[in-house]
Amino acid sequence: MGKAEELKTEWKSVRYENAKGMWLGFPGLCKGCGLCIHKCPTKVIEWSDELGVYGTPRVEPRMEGCIVCGMCQMVCPDCAIRIEKKPL
Repeated sequence: MGKAEELKTEWKSVRYENAKGMWLGFPGLCKGCGLCIHKCPTKVIEWSDELGVYGTPRVEPRMEGCIVCGMCQMVCPDCAIRIEKKPL
């Protein structure tokens, strides 16, 4: 039997920050469903010019209005968004 090959996956992310925290997007997971856009309470998430995993537009935030509430992370069915709040 041959040597088993270890599969390694690199999850490349795009990072956006403001004074309240950080928004990480994972284009390799975003299928472009738009749930985060519809559920964002401050309406700062919009379609990107770049494509996600299925060739559909991915999303990106306008951080100057983002309150880092985490709603987008909660509604994303593919775990393509991660929110980290900065300590007070």
